[in-house]
Amino acid sequence: MYQTVKMTINGRAREIPVDIRESLAELLRRLGFTSVKQGCQVGECGACTVLVDGHAVTSCLYLAVWAEGKSVLTVEGLRGDNGELHPVQQAFIDEAAVQCGFCTPGLIMTAVEIVGRGIPYTREELRRLISGHLCRCTGYENILNAIEKALRQANG
Repeated sequence: MYQTVKMTINGRAREIPVDIRESLAELLRRLGFTSVKQGCQVGECGACTVLVDGHAVTSCLYLAVWAEGKSVLTVEGLRGDNGELHPVQQAFIDEAAVQCGFCTPGLIMTAVEIVGRGIPYTREELRRLISGHLCRCTGYENILNAIEKALRQANG
């Protein structure tokens, strides 16, 4: 059974026919948003994380029909008007928080939400906030460094 869903993806209004069983991750991949990785497909790895109305969600567990009337943001939508990287993306580069890169888009989207809150989290709080993401390469230290850097920049 199909349903037409109206949503905004990366600032662009869309009307999309979706199978009512289709996850948001599947829809976004079908539309060409390759930053959305389909890792575990059971909500445990965080690779598919996107923002829905500003909140990080594991899009493999979030049905596309639930996005009706909502705003979805992927890594592809983070670039500025002149092509500049989002401060969180730049912090990940500056702090060498990327190795294989599979987990990176999901971590970046969670970090964008964290930084957007404007709260000066401790390192231990940040560890808990990113605990829904699995990274097999980095050991998380540089990821935490990058999020802390982006927080410092955002909070002056």
